[in-house]
Amino acid sequence: MATALGSSTRPGLLDALDPEQRAAAGAPRGPVCVLAGAGTGKTRTITHRIAHLIASGHVAAGQVLAVTFTARAAGEMRTRLRSLGVDGAQALTFHAAARRQLRYFWPRVVGDRPWDLVDNKFRLVGQAANRAGAGTEIETVRDLASEIEWAKASLVAPDDYPAVAARTQRDTPVPVAKVAEVYRRYEEVKNSAQVLDFDDLLLHTTAALEEHGAVAQEFRERYRCFVVDEYQDVTPLQQRLLDAWLGGRDDLTVVGDANQTIYSFGGASPRSLLEFTRRFPEATVVRLERDYRSTPQVVDLANRVIGAAHGRPAGSRLQLIGQRHAGPEPRFAEYEDEPAEASAAAARIRQLLDGGVAASEIAILYRVNAQSEAYEQALTELGIPYLVRGGERFFARAEVRQAMSALRVASADDGGRDLVTSVRRVLAKVGLTEQPPAGGAAKERWDALLALVELAEELATAVEGADLARYVADLEQRAAAQHPPTVEGVTLASLHAAKGLEWDAVFLVGLADGTMPILHADGDDSAIEEERRLLYVGVTRAREHLSLSWALARNPGGRRHRRRSRFLYGLIPEDHPAARVARSQAKPSGSKARCRICGGVLTETMEIKLSRCGRCPSTVDEDLLERLKAWRGDRSRELKVPAYVVFTDATLVAIAEQRPADDHALVSISGIGASKLERFGAEVLAVVRGR
Repeated sequence: MATALGSSTRPGLLDALDPEQRAAAGAPRGPVCVLAGAGTGKTRTITHRIAHLIASGHVAAGQVLAVTFTARAAGEMRTRLRSLGVDGAQALTFHAAARRQLRYFWPRVVGDRPWDLVDNKFRLVGQAANRAGAGTEIETVRDLASEIEWAKASLVAPDDYPAVAARTQRDTPVPVAKVAEVYRRYEEVKNSAQVLDFDDLLLHTTAALEEHGAVAQEFRERYRCFVVDEYQDVTPLQQRLLDAWLGGRDDLTVVGDANQTIYSFGGASPRSLLEFTRRFPEATVVRLERDYRSTPQVVDLANRVIGAAHGRPAGSRLQLIGQRHAGPEPRFAEYEDEPAEASAAAARIRQLLDGGVAASEIAILYRVNAQSEAYEQALTELGIPYLVRGGERFFARAEVRQAMSALRVASADDGGRDLVTSVRRVLAKVGLTEQPPAGGAAKERWDALLALVELAEELATAVEGADLARYVADLEQRAAAQHPPTVEGVTLASLHAAKGLEWDAVFLVGLADGTMPILHADGDDSAIEEERRLLYVGVTRAREHLSLSWALARNPGGRRHRRRSRFLYGLIPEDHPAARVARSQAKPSGSKARCRICGGVLTETMEIKLSRCGRCPSTVDEDLLERLKAWRGDRSRELKVPAYVVFTDATLVAIAEQRPADDHALVSISGIGASKLERFGAEVLAVVRGR
């Protein structure tokens, strides 16, 4: 796939990459699709690709536009590019790139002063809801704002919303017609005030390029090479903007993993990624499956989580291969109630801290933000510092603003001193001491200032001769992009907020049915599968230590009505206490077979075989079922026996529903005994695993 490097390529630029990374980074100009599993080095690969294209003379640095979905990811990309000697290439979020372009072209396409950007549309949506008579309760307005964001990201206008919402079965906070009315009035209020929301940045930039030939020509002369990270998360609106940027050209590199599509509620879809080769038949496609982030134990669990997904398209069947040394097995634990679960997590975190794991390398991840309270309390009781992701922005903190002001003044008269020494000298004047102070607030302030020193150390290592002026410019760029440094403390975050991050130790908590998967996903197969992908994302955040837990009740002494997440069945080792608890609950006195979904007693033969009652929805993986039938056909012809002698249709359906991960799970299916297991077991499991 990769071509020979040009004679002007920086020597050794691609030498540190593995064969697949090198194939992607060294591929010729034109469409390239990198299917990159979690932890496989996608940022490393695409930044080396950009550096290679520039060093080879294929494109100038100023002609490259790389876009991703978070300011943090864009900041990381810029840092990596700088370490590779690349200056001038743009690495921005979709919205930041569109904002720059719209500000530049606004006088030409509109003519008057640029409209201001609204950071929070809540007030305007509230006004629109009031005028439409839709109710102005906080929860209602918030849900209406989310629905408007989905509609705009999906290129759905107010007049079209009712039909599209009905077709896609949207779960709306008020009647569909009323949502459309609020949406219409919101646009009126916003336009009357001459302000833009974040979706308008993309819409107006797209319109400027599509409707103004001179604007499109100038833009396309400036930018000739495009890179899109996290391509599985593009919305129809972002794809349309990308198409406007390209203007029919194909100098495009996309990177993504359909297994990590977790934002469909906002309009994201992996369709563009999965259909990339249909659009560009000549595209170079590279699969990155070597996982450098996690231990083989974590990787194995991640593969088993996503391997149970239904109907996985070919482009999503990445099988991660762990590259690190072996580590501890993932921990599973069941607790009586949530406070007990939180206390146990805090106690285990104390052990990790005492064992040398940094607090900033530990995370507690949950499905919804409301779950954080118990963990905040448990960590506080043990004196463990923590940060709730989504709290006060780093660069908005008073001490950080004060420090940046002092650094800005000092940079005018730096005198060429050592960068780190200069930063420490300036920050000492605003409160940075040699030793951390006592007290929570004082320690937080000290940690923030120390994080600024660590950024200076990072820059000094990456850029030879970097001075205070360069450092201040880098800080201001980070502040504008909201790309903060790491501050010491255990991270508390939702699974969605954890996307793109990683830690040495991860605690996945609250893994009970109704929370994971979330209750409102029930009855919607696509929503359930997105919840499974969300769990997969959580598992793949861990480098070494991984704990998965759930509680049977919310409060001490409360009714124990919860069950562990359905996604955990088949993952817990059979000799694990949690597995024994689950088995004893599933088969009470009399060892009656029970439904693996609702727990109801099974009486019919087919129900027992499927381990599912007739009331619960089928969980059959149609793609796997077809592969099993194809395998059975091959084996029956080889053995010269009828197909049912190998396995009956009912047994294949049971396998496709339960997706057994090992011999024990396979033989537990009615109709598969020791002889069938010995003769066909390994082959069937290989088919289930997609091999």
